[in-house]
Amino acid sequence: MSPTQWDFPVELCCRPMAFVTLTGLDVVYNAVHRAVWDAFCANRRADRVPISFKVLPGDHEYPKCRPKRTSYEWYIPKGILKTGWMNKHLNLVPALVVVFYELDWDEPQWKEKQSECATRVEIVRQSLQGRNTKVAVVLIQKKTPLPPGEDVIASERAAALCNACELSGKSLFVLPHTDHLVGYIIRLENAFYEHAQTYYYTEIRRVKSHKEFLNKTTHQLLFVRHQFKIAFFSELKQDTQNALKNYRTAYNLVHELRAHETNILEIKTMAGFINYKICRLCFQHNTPLDAIAQFRKHIDLCKKKIGSAELAFEHAAWMSKQFQAFGDLFDEAIKLGLTAIQTQNPGFYYQQAAYYAQERKQVAKALCNHEASVTYPNPDPLETQAGVLDFYGQRSWRQGILSFDLSDPEKEKVGILAIQLKERSVVHSEVIITLLSNAVAQFKKYKCPRMKSHLMVQMGEEYYYAKDYTKALKLLDYVMCDYRSEGWWTLLTSILTTALKCSYLMAQLKDYITYSLELLGRASTLKDDQKSRIEKNLINVLMNESPDPEPDCDILAVKTAQKLWADRISLAGSNVFTIGVQDFVPFVQCKAKFHFHAPSFHVDVPVQFDVYLKADCPHPIRFSKLCISFNNQEYNQFCVIEEASKASDVLENLTQGKMCLVPGKTRKFLFKFVAKTEDVGKKIEITSVDLVLGSEAGRCVVLNWQGGGGDAASAQEALQASRSFKRRPRLPDSEVHWDGIVIQASTMIISRVPNVSVHLRHDPPALTNEMYCLVVTVQSHEKTLIRDVKLTLEKTLYVRCGTVGSRMFLVYVSYLINTTIEGKEIVCKCHKDETVTIETVFPFDVAVKFVSTKFEHLERVYADIPFLLMTDLLSASPWALTIVSSELQLAPSMTPMDQLESQVDRGENVAHSPSLAEGEAEWSVNTGERRTSAMDSIPVISTVITLPHVIVENIPLHVNADLPSFGRVRESLPVRYHLQNKTDLVQDVEISVEPSDAFMFSGLKQIRLRILPGTEQEMLYNFYPLMAGYQQLPSLNINLLRFPNFTNQLLRRFIPTSIFVKSRQMDEYILFHVQFSHSVVSKSLRPHGLQHARLPCITKTQNLHELMSIKSVLPSNHQILYPPLLLLPSILPSIRVFS
Repeated sequence: MSPTQWDFPVELCCRPMAFVTLTGLDVVYNAVHRAVWDAFCANRRADRVPISFKVLPGDHEYPKCRPKRTSYEWYIPKGILKTGWMNKHLNLVPALVVVFYELDWDEPQWKEKQSECATRVEIVRQSLQGRNTKVAVVLIQKKTPLPPGEDVIASERAAALCNACELSGKSLFVLPHTDHLVGYIIRLENAFYEHAQTYYYTEIRRVKSHKEFLNKTTHQLLFVRHQFKIAFFSELKQDTQNALKNYRTAYNLVHELRAHETNILEIKTMAGFINYKICRLCFQHNTPLDAIAQFRKHIDLCKKKIGSAELAFEHAAWMSKQFQAFGDLFDEAIKLGLTAIQTQNPGFYYQQAAYYAQERKQVAKALCNHEASVTYPNPDPLETQAGVLDFYGQRSWRQGILSFDLSDPEKEKVGILAIQLKERSVVHSEVIITLLSNAVAQFKKYKCPRMKSHLMVQMGEEYYYAKDYTKALKLLDYVMCDYRSEGWWTLLTSILTTALKCSYLMAQLKDYITYSLELLGRASTLKDDQKSRIEKNLINVLMNESPDPEPDCDILAVKTAQKLWADRISLAGSNVFTIGVQDFVPFVQCKAKFHFHAPSFHVDVPVQFDVYLKADCPHPIRFSKLCISFNNQEYNQFCVIEEASKASDVLENLTQGKMCLVPGKTRKFLFKFVAKTEDVGKKIEITSVDLVLGSEAGRCVVLNWQGGGGDAASAQEALQASRSFKRRPRLPDSEVHWDGIVIQASTMIISRVPNVSVHLRHDPPALTNEMYCLVVTVQSHEKTLIRDVKLTLEKTLYVRCGTVGSRMFLVYVSYLINTTIEGKEIVCKCHKDETVTIETVFPFDVAVKFVSTKFEHLERVYADIPFLLMTDLLSASPWALTIVSSELQLAPSMTPMDQLESQVDRGENVAHSPSLAEGEAEWSVNTGERRTSAMDSIPVISTVITLPHVIVENIPLHVNADLPSFGRVRESLPVRYHLQNKTDLVQDVEISVEPSDAFMFSGLKQIRLRILPGTEQEMLYNFYPLMAGYQQLPSLNINLLRFPNFTNQLLRRFIPTSIFVKSRQMDEYILFHVQFSHSVVSKSLRPHGLQHARLPCITKTQNLHELMSIKSVLPSNHQILYPPLLLLPSILPSIRVFS
C-alpha cells in the first residue's frame, strides 16, 4: 500500500459548498462572458454565500443516475462508502445548472431566440438524466431593465419564455451588463443559493426514504452509509447543526458494526472520517471542549482495534494520522480566533502523532525484516483495475468481500507480503521529523521550553537515524545548553553520546574532541570502562591517529567515517584547537583567586594569586602548558608554566612532572609579579586561563576558561555547596576543599601606604556667610627622602558657605618616594587625604508680629495708617555673637514714620524706628555681626532677614486723636479729633459722643457734616475728669453714609478709648519709682548664649523723643521693646499710655 493511504481525502477535509455549474458562457473569446465569470469568481469574501461555481459546456455529460431501487430485501452491500461519492457531489453532480443566454426584451428575432434558449435548456435536462438538479436561465441584457410592472412587453415575453423552457418564474433571471455588474451578480448568487438548498433538502428526504426498507440484520453498513450521506448533504446545505447530529449518529452506528480482522480497517477508516467531521464542526461551532471530548472517545474506542498482527504497523500509522489530523484542526481553529493554553494546545497532539509514527517505525522494522532474496509479488496484489479502491478501507485483493472467512489464504498472504515490502521503503524518519517539528513550533509558541527541548532531542535522534548527521548535531548542540543549565546530567550524557557518534561519523575533529572532553567529566554518567575507551580515543586523536569506531553505529556509515578520518590525518592543517569551556562541562576544572581574597594590592607589594586545577577523568593525565592572560598583556609573560612532553607521554610517567593531574586531587599553581606604577588606581583582571593538552607535534587542544575559571556547571555547584549542611572531611594542610575555593578574577592596584599625618583644626558649626577658619597641618614620618612635598606644612584657610547644610571638605597631600620590590627599584606616588564635615547654620531665627498703636494684634494693615512691627531675633549660634550694626530695609511701597537708624550701641541688640506701608508690605532686617571671640581682621557677617508680607487695605476715613498723656482730677482735658477723607468722594459723616460717668465734657454731642476729598476736619472737646485711675473716655461714634461697612469697632483701632487720671498727691511717688527701676535694670546687662531682639514700628503720633523714653526704661540685655502699657503705672511724665 502507498504511504499516502493514511492521508484523508481532499474532499473530506475541504469545506462542503453547494456545487453550481454555469453553461452558455464563452469565457475565452467573449469579453462580456469573461467579465460575468470574473465577477462570480473574484473577491470571494466571507460574507458571500458558500457556492462553488464551475463553467461547463451546455452538452456536458453529467454522471449517470443509477436506477432507483424499489426494494432492499435481497440487496447485500459491498462496503460502507464509495471512494468517489463525496467528490461526485462536490465537483461532478451540480445542485443547480444555470443557462446563460444573451437576449434583450426588444430583440427583433425574439421567436428564434426563444426557441434556441428552450433547446439549450432541454439539452441540459437530457444530460442530467433524471437527477433532481435544478435548472435556471439567466438572460444577459445590454440595457438596464425597468422596474417590475412598468415594462408590459418584458412581462409578456418573460412568461412566454418560461412556458417554452418549462421553467417557473423563480428560475428566470435578468443580468444587465452595466457598471453595477458585481451587485447584480451577488443578488444572483443569493437566488442560486436558495435553489441549491432546495435541491439538497430534496436529496436528504430521498436518502431518508430509503431507510424505511432497511433492516439491522443485513443492512448495517447501509445505516452508516445513509446517515453519513444525510450529514454530508446537510453540510452542503450549510445546516451544520443537523450535520453534526447526523455525524454523531453515524459514528455510533460504525462502532455497532461487528468487527473482524477482515473489516477492521474499513471500520477504523470510516470512524476516522466521521470523527474528523465531528471535530471540525465542533471547532466551527466554537465548542472546542466537545471536539476534545469526541477525539478522546474516538481514540479510546479504536486504540485496541489493531487488526492483523502481521500488519500492526498499519494501526500505528492510522493512530498517528488521527492525532495529526486533530492537531491540524486545532491549529486551524486557533488561527480563526480560538484561544489555546499552555496545557492544551496542538503541540501535544503532534507529539502523540510522532510517538505513534516512531512506534510504526519500530514495528515495521520487526515485521518487515525480510531477506534480500524476497522479491515483490508479481502481479501486484495492491493494484486494481480502476486504479483506486471501490470502498474506503478495503483491501485491493478482496474488494466487496464481507465474509469473515478468507476464501484464498494464499492470496491473502501475498497481499500482506506486498504491504510489508512497501512499508520497508517508507522513510519513517522523515514522517517523524515533520510531526516533531510541528510540535516544537507549537510548544515554542505557547512557551513550553522543556517540552520543546525534549522533542528537539527526539528530532536530533531521528536525523541521526536518517543519516543526516549535520542537522542532528545542530539540534543536539542547541539543546545541550538547556540541559546543562538545569543539571539534567543523565539526559545530557545520552545526548552527548549521540552527538559524539555524529561527530565521529562526519570526522569533525573539534566537535569530537569537545564531546569527548565533556563525556570524560563529572557531568557524564558513563561507566569507567566507557570513559576509558573515550579517553583512549581522545589521546589517539591528539597523536594524529584515527579513533576507534563508536559502538552501535551503522556498519556502512563506520566504513565511510574511517575513510574520512584517514583523509583528516593525511591532510596538513591546523593542529591547534582552542575550545572555550564556559559553555560546557569538561573533565578539568579551573579556579583562580588572588591571595587572601585581597580586593586590592599596594603598588609596593607583589601581586600573588593561585590557580587550582582538578581532573575528573578516570586516569591521570599530563598537560603541557598553563598560561594566564590579563587585561594588561604585559603581565602575561610572568604567568606561564610549561613542561615539554610528547603526545605519547600524556598517559605515561605520571608520577613525575609539575603539569600532571591526578583524578580527584586538587593541584595549586602559584604566580607572582610586580605591578607597574602606571596601573595605580586601575583594576587588573584575569581575562582567561589556557590549559594545553597535547603537543604541537601531533594535535594540540587548548582549554580556554574565561575570567578566573568556571564552566557551565560551576554556578549551580557553588549554590548547592553554599546551601549544603554536610560537614566537610578534614584534609591535610597541603590540600584544600574544592567547593571552598571561591573564584576571584580581579583586583585593584592602589598606591603605597603614605607615612604622613594630616590634622585639621576648626570650631564648628559655621554661620551662613561667615569667613570660617580651617587650619591644616601636614607632617612627614617617612624614613627615606621624599620629593615634591615639605616635611611640615601648616596653613590657615578661610571658607565661606552661603547656604545652610552639611559640607564635606577634602585635604589631599601627595608626594614621590623611591622603594625596592623584589630587587626592582620603583618610584611610588603616595597620597593621603583627610575629610572633614562642617555644618552651616543660620545665625538667627526670626518671629514677627504686627500690632496697632494700641498694641493690638493685626491680621492686616491700612494704607497711610501707622502700625507697629515687632520682631524677635533668636540667636542660633552656640558661640557668643557681637552685633555690630543693624538696619531695617523697606520696600519702595513703604514710608518710614521717623528716621531709620540703629537704636542700640555696639554689642547690644537691635531696635528700629517705625514704618508705614502702602500697598502690599515687604521689608527686611539687615544685621552685621561676628563671633565675639574672632579677631578684628575677620570681616563682619552681613545677614539679611526677610520679614513676612502683610495684606494692606484702603480705609475711607482716618481718625486720630490728639490728647495729653494723662489727666488730673477736676482739671480740663482738651481732646482734638482729626477726621481725614482718604477717598476721591465727598463724605457725609454723622458724629455722636456718648457720655461717660467718669467725665464731663463740652462740645458738639451730635453733628452731621460733609468732608471734601483729601481734606481734614478737626473736632475739639473739653473733658473734665471726675475720678482717678484708668477711666473710659466718652465714646466717639462715626457713621459714613457712603460706606456702611465702616464700623465703630474699626474706628476704635485708631483712637484711644481710655486714659489714666491721677490725683495731685501721686506725682512725687511716680517720679521716684521710675528713677529707681532704671538704675537696677542697667546693672543687669550681661551676654547670653541665646538672645532675643524685638523690633517695634511706631505710629505717626509718636516722636523720636517718646521712643527714646521707652528705651530708657526697658532692660536692654533682653532686647525687648514692649509698649509702655506693660510697665504698669510707674512711667515717666513724657510717656503716653494707650489701651
